[in-house]
Parts: sequence; C-alpha cells; structure tokens
Amino acid sequence: MRVKAYVEITNVCNLACAFCPGTKRSPRFMTPEEFALALDRLRGFVSYVYLHVMGEPLLHPALGELLSAADERKMKVCITTNGTLLPEALDTLLAAPCLHKLSVSLHSFEGNNGAASEELAYLQRVWDSANALARGGVICALRLWNEGGLDSRNESILGFLRRQTGRDDWPEPRRGSFLLGERLYLERDIKFDWPDLSAPETHTQYCRALRDQLGVLCDGTVVPCCLDHEGDLALGNLFEQTLPEILDTPRARALTEGFGRRRPAEELCRRCGYAERFNL
Repeated sequence: MRVKAYVEITNVCNLACAFCPGTKRSPRFMTPEEFALALDRLRGFVSYVYLHVMGEPLLHPALGELLSAADERKMKVCITTNGTLLPEALDTLLAAPCLHKLSVSLHSFEGNNGAASEELAYLQRVWDSANALARGGVICALRLWNEGGLDSRNESILGFLRRQTGRDDWPEPRRGSFLLGERLYLERDIKFDWPDLSAPETHTQYCRALRDQLGVLCDGTVVPCCLDHEGDLALGNLFEQTLPEILDTPRARALTEGFGRRRPAEELCRRCGYAERFNL
C-alpha cells in the first residue's frame, strides 16, 4: 500500500506566488462525482488523500461534499492551503471527521508581495483558524519552506509566532519541525526547485514517486508525484482506468524500476530539485 495520493480537486488558485510554477492547463474543478470515483479507485491502495497539486483547495465550491465523500469511505484527508480562505472555510473543515492534517504555506504572503500592513491580519486569521482546528483534533502545520528564497519577512513571521506562544526558547534550525502547541507545528525548510526540462540534470538519485505516493490531476490524469504540475508524465486516467491497470503500464513500471536503481527513467525526474532532498 502506498502512503498517500495527491488529488487535485482544482487547479485554480486565488494567488500567484513567486515560488509556484503555476500551470498552463485549462482551469478546472473536479466534480463531486469524479472525486467519489477517484476515492473508490484509490481505496485500499493509499492511506491518506492529500488535496493538493496545483490550485487552492479551499476555493472548491463543493468542499464540504468532497470531505463527506472521504468520510463515508473512512479515508483520511490532508489539505495544503495558502491560508487566505481559512476563516470562510473553517466551519466546513471543523465539521469534517476525515480531516487529519492542515498545512498552511505562510510563505505565500511574501510570494505575492503582500503589503507589510496586511501581514499581521493575515497571520492572525491563520493562527486563529489553525488553533481552532487543532483543538478539534486536526494536526496543523504552519510552513516556511522558503529558506534561501523569498525569506526576508521570515523574521517578522517568526516574531508573530513567538508572541502568540509566549515563548522565547525556540531553537534556530533552518530545517525541521517545531511544536508550537498541542497538534500545532512550525515547519521550516529550504526553497526547492521544481522539476523543469530546462534545468540541469541532478546527480544519480532516489525518489519515492509511485512507491509511497502518486498524484491525480483534476481531469483524472495520474502522475508519479505532486510536482508534475503539467501532467508531463501522464500514466493514465483514474476516471477511465483502475489504479492497478495504470501502475502496470510500461511507463509506470520503468519509473519504479529506475528509481529503485537510482537511475530515473524520465528526463523530467532527472531535472527535479526537490528529489535532491532524498540524497541529503
């Protein structure tokens, strides 16, 4: 069984962050019927469903219905969001027993050149929403995955979090997770480079794609991981095929075998900056 599947319920976003490559695919929202079909075909093969590839999942107009579909199937859901819509979506999220974890990309604010005067209000809304969810039993991670990138406001963000926790004994790791409160974490990491065919090839590497994760784009296209934001490595379509049929295709088998030998079969995978993390 794979650990997780990234299911892109929409590729539409309300922000245009500098660290995100975006997508040239047509804007689309996965319908509740399509999402239910995807869950049925993933059930028994993955433990967690992550609502994330491109797009902002909290924009989906039928988010509550989608979460109910996951709950009916006893599947755990994790959501990654930029946090701007959390107050509006809070009641829906609190009412979802299937919600296991919420990750908020705090570096989204700086990525959009947000005015400093608006930063405090944004952080307060995220903090209040995350605390409400944590009290409700949801693991909440506040992310700063931008070390070495657009990180000039990190100190003001960290200062806000210190004031909220009332603690001054924080360690200073630039990578890793730090407990802020019960079920509430700060996650820090370096900026990574998305896979790009124009990027230089990385050294021989291992990747967890198709071994403990895979992605499903909003049109049903199955890809090896959440970083294939354009569906360049399309393996099949979950709306039309079963997962075993897709994973048994020559391309999927070559990918899995190549990563096992630390010799990625696809050129895009050989030009992925994120996979460098597995070699650290």
